[in-house]
Amino acid sequence: MSNQEMEYHSNDFDWEELRKRIEDDSTLGYHFVPFTPQSSSSSLDSQSWNQFHARHSTGKFFKERRYLFKEFPELASCAEYSNVLEVGCGNGSTALPILRCKENILVFACDCSTEALDRATEVIHASNVASVKDRFRPFCWDFSTCRAPKWLICDSCYETSLQKQNTSLPDNDINSSERDSNSTDITSSKKSECCIGGMDFVTLIFTLSAVPLHRMSAAIAECFSVLKPGGLLLFRDYGLYDMTMLRFEADQRVGFREYKRSDGTRSYFFSLDIARDLFLSVGFVEVELEYCCVKSVNRRKQKTMHRVWVHGKFQKPM
Repeated sequence: MSNQEMEYHSNDFDWEELRKRIEDDSTLGYHFVPFTPQSSSSSLDSQSWNQFHARHSTGKFFKERRYLFKEFPELASCAEYSNVLEVGCGNGSTALPILRCKENILVFACDCSTEALDRATEVIHASNVASVKDRFRPFCWDFSTCRAPKWLICDSCYETSLQKQNTSLPDNDINSSERDSNSTDITSSKKSECCIGGMDFVTLIFTLSAVPLHRMSAAIAECFSVLKPGGLLLFRDYGLYDMTMLRFEADQRVGFREYKRSDGTRSYFFSLDIARDLFLSVGFVEVELEYCCVKSVNRRKQKTMHRVWVHGKFQKPM
């Protein structure tokens, strides 16, 4: 492992000390006052991300996430022919290192942005990974607004999975009529007559924060439904008081700890308590949950940046 990689993933400072310093700063007080979000349409989510990925079509905006196996060693030690679902695959920066590490693993990758899926396919097919075209299965799916496609989990298996959750999803959270529209030629990879039999892992890496807060529970429930019993969800996302949160202006707030960028994409910053409540409320069991605090130095600007991420592992009960 390189020195840069080791530095990037160490715990460099205490989160509680950072919290106190930020909350004592009067110039940042607008981040912490109560906020009543206005009702807004979510129809521009995929359009905003399509435009985002079109602007960053070279793929250089996202670096390959080589730290995955240090943070999630379960991926490196998984059984042969395991199924992984990468939710919100972007340009493939998470899927590619997984495909590199395990020669027999199958990576199913979804995104709400067709532009992102095109970029991911180009990047991964251009790699020198063995049999990558057979092992990378991209498809379009917005997991926060519609159910998983039927080839991934059929109606019978979906209902069985719902019965195992602690809470039921409101009918208006998931548009069941959209399931058929998500069908692709991946149906040829079915393991049984009804569906492919579930995922061994779901990775949710810097994806949930882009979902409106009121849709997060339904989105996580979809992840729960496609996992096999005993399967793991691997989570990493923006944490409370991360430097990117503090860069948002007051007029960019669209909720409490929730912001929208000028390009229409949005970001939420998780506390451990909120993350725990979201995952446990749909039936997951907590395996790991902690802040990852990283001090990064911009040598050109001689500026120290305090990055905060939430790292978590959640398991579907056997």
